[in-house]
Amino acid sequence: MFHPGEKPSDRMELIWLLGAGVLTFALWQMPYGNYILYPFTILATWFHEMGHGLMAVLLGGEFRQLQIFANGSGVAQHSGALFLGPLGRALVAAAGPMGPPVAGAGLIVASTQLRTARWALLILGSVLLLSGLIWVRSLFGLAMVASLGAGILWLGLKTSGWLQGFAVQFLGVQACISTYHQLDYLFMNQAVIGGQLMRSDSAQIAQQLLLPYWFWGLLMAAGSFLILLKSLRVAYRQQGQ
Repeated sequence: MFHPGEKPSDRMELIWLLGAGVLTFALWQMPYGNYILYPFTILATWFHEMGHGLMAVLLGGEFRQLQIFANGSGVAQHSGALFLGPLGRALVAAAGPMGPPVAGAGLIVASTQLRTARWALLILGSVLLLSGLIWVRSLFGLAMVASLGAGILWLGLKTSGWLQGFAVQFLGVQACISTYHQLDYLFMNQAVIGGQLMRSDSAQIAQQLLLPYWFWGLLMAAGSFLILLKSLRVAYRQQGQ
């Protein structure tokens, strides 16, 4: 049932959401599919690093900078004491891998109505550009973040409502499933980032808390799936009302 005053054309059909997922998996299988999806890989990295930095701010630290590299990796730097001690440091480490699925879930829910889809594009594009001014410090990262921000703002300002809705759905799907495209990272003890060997986020959590890194990787992978599932249920429920 539609809400009073709402037209059917104001809502996005969930079939397009499924189409975005199918298109993504199809592109992964194509020889040059990863090149087509490359900008979205960088966007997922931005969500990841912003998750680290913003969680540090929430826990009383200072988000100093983030860098994004051409191979799709990135690093966020923060300083200052954090609330909750070791638990706080573990939360900052976990906020990176959980950043893309949380952001993706929000985009999927926002995509169910054209008005909220447009606002999602405007907010995301603006935050991308703002983060470039405040935190992004690698030249490559700055160029990509500025380009993505400008492109997403253009979509929100200049394109049709249908295209805006599909764009938000596609971005949401990309963010959610980026965790599974690079699933091996969650089960690594170390990874090369920016040419340097560093502890993975899972290993950093294990360093602060009990249990091995692979346990925390498994927990974050499961959490990402549950977040995606919940967002789809919310979107489906909104579609059915």
